[in-house]
This record gives sequence, C-alpha cells and structure tokens, in this order.
Amino acid sequence: MNRKPTFLARRRKLALAGLSTLAALAAGTHVPSALAQAPEFNPGGKPITLVVPFPPGGPLDAVARIVGEAVRPSLGNVLIENRSGAGGNIGMDVVAKAAPDGHTLGIGALSTHAINPWLYPRMPFDPLKDFAPVTLLADLPNVLVLNAEFASQNSIANVSDLIGYLKRNPGKINFASGGNGSGGHLAAELFKQLAGVFMVHIPYRGAAPAQTALLSGDVQLMFDNLGSAAPRIREGRIKAIGVTTLKRAAAYPDLPTIAESGVAGFRDFEITTWFGIFAPAGTPAAVIDRLNRDFTAALRSPAVRERMLKIAAEPAPTTPAQFAELVRRENKRYQNVVKRSGAKLD
Repeated sequence: MNRKPTFLARRRKLALAGLSTLAALAAGTHVPSALAQAPEFNPGGKPITLVVPFPPGGPLDAVARIVGEAVRPSLGNVLIENRSGAGGNIGMDVVAKAAPDGHTLGIGALSTHAINPWLYPRMPFDPLKDFAPVTLLADLPNVLVLNAEFASQNSIANVSDLIGYLKRNPGKINFASGGNGSGGHLAAELFKQLAGVFMVHIPYRGAAPAQTALLSGDVQLMFDNLGSAAPRIREGRIKAIGVTTLKRAAAYPDLPTIAESGVAGFRDFEITTWFGIFAPAGTPAAVIDRLNRDFTAALRSPAVRERMLKIAAEPAPTTPAQFAELVRRENKRYQNVVKRSGAKLD
C-alpha cells in the first residue's frame, strides 16, 4: 500500500537535494536548470523582433541586420521586421505599443524622435515618454554633393566657392531632397540660413529619386547620406564638397567638414543622421541593461565596425542614459530647425 511521505520525510528529501546541488556546484558539474538561478534576461526560444521603420536596403536597415546577426550568440535569434510609412512613425508606433518584455525592439532615428514630432500635427506616440532608450547604434554623416558637370563648369571646388556662386545667382539653383522635412531638406535649409543665400527646394519621394535628379542635372545639389552617395562620388558622377558632422568621417578622412570651411557662421554646423535601439517604456531596467551590454559589445567588435564603415556608418555605443540625453537634446534642437524651414506634413 502506497503511503504519502511524512512531513519529516519530505524535509529530509529537500535537504538531500540541497546538499547534492552544493556538491555539484563545488565539483563544477552541471546543475539542473530548475535549481539554477534564472538570468536577468534570457530570450530562450522566443526570438527578438527588431522593427526597422523604413524600407529594406537603406543604411539603417543594413546596420540593423549587421548588429542583429552579431548578437545572436548571446541574445538568440533576432528577426528584422520592416514596417515603413509616415516617416518612420508607423514602425515605431508598433514598438511603443508592444509588451515591455525585451522581445520587441525598434530602431528609432533622428527623423522619428527629433524631426517628426515638429513636422506632423499629430503623432501616434510620444518620442520621449513612450520608449526606453537602449543604445545609440551609429552616426551617419550627410554630405553636400553637387552635379559634377555643374561644379566643373562653374569652378566650384569647396563650400566657399558654392556660397559665392549662390550669392551671385540668387534663386537660380535647385536643391533636391528625399521629401519635405527630411534630414537632407533641413540640412539645406540650415545651410541657406547660415550662408544668407536662397535656393529652390525640389522634394522627391525618397532619397533615391532625388539622387537620380541630381545625376541628370534636373537639380544642382543636395545633402545626401554619405553611405548612399559614396558610389557616385567614387565614380566622379557627383562632387562632394563637405560632410555635415563636426569631425571628418572615418571612412572618408580626406573629405573636409562644412564646419572647417572657414566660412563665417559655419563653425558649429552639424547635421548628423543618428539612429539607435529603443524598447517600449516600462521595460525592466535589468532587461535594458542586458540588451545594452550585448548590443554595445557587438558595436565594439572590429568585424562589426569594419562592416558598418563600408556604408559610412560609424559605430557609436552609449549607455541608456547617454542615449536618452541625446534624444532629448536633438528633439529640442529640431523644434527650431523645423519651424524655421516652414515644413509641415499632414
């Protein structure tokens, strides 16, 4: 006849189990997972979804795939999900409304967190309150590029030459952008304001058709992403005269910055396309710390750095607090930039 174990018998069994566990730890042998302490964050068999709020193929998407692959040994499978639309708002709204458990992350950018809040009359999320910053991923310089034939015919070799030409020919130059309120548009507007010149803005539906217009001569210049412009620069089809960061791009050290052009008012000229990883607000601090540790370790890897620099994306690992401060600062800064540009989107 089977009998239930007595209270003393149950206590003896638990004590023996505890002694066995201690012995196993002392011997360095495997301890069953049920008895081991759970890690602070372990995706296990559940993959992480990394939402990219822009179409496939761009620098942001490329960096997402590079770092997603690099963290797989520590965080498990990372699925890249492109959810584009409304300047990145659609994808980041998915992240803002996801469960705050570390399994849904998004790559927010200058546009989604600093420009769009002042460009759109209604936002589906609060860029400062609805997210928990994890780490900045990269800074991507923009570059001022000219149609090569136009530059050659008018002897424009640098920023000073361009400003002189624009002052002598007000309103005769068209500049392209990937759309109203895009980073390229706002960079050109800031350039106009600081230089005291006038150019006509021609917005296109994305950076690719804007670059096509530049190559064909329909427009004379644009502020483009350095990564996407680099092939045409190397081919000599467009002429680069300055990057928009305060320091020269690591991948193109011979290309001067606009800030070092020597032109009055341009000493602090800086427009940087940055992007980084966000979790939904309310994600536990231990989860954020684990994600930060693994993603920043990937960004410091020489192999990852080499792959990112090939597309002119400079790895920029930060702490969550440093990234949060950058977002707050840029959000405030672009309120005035967007207002002065007059750009608005419905």
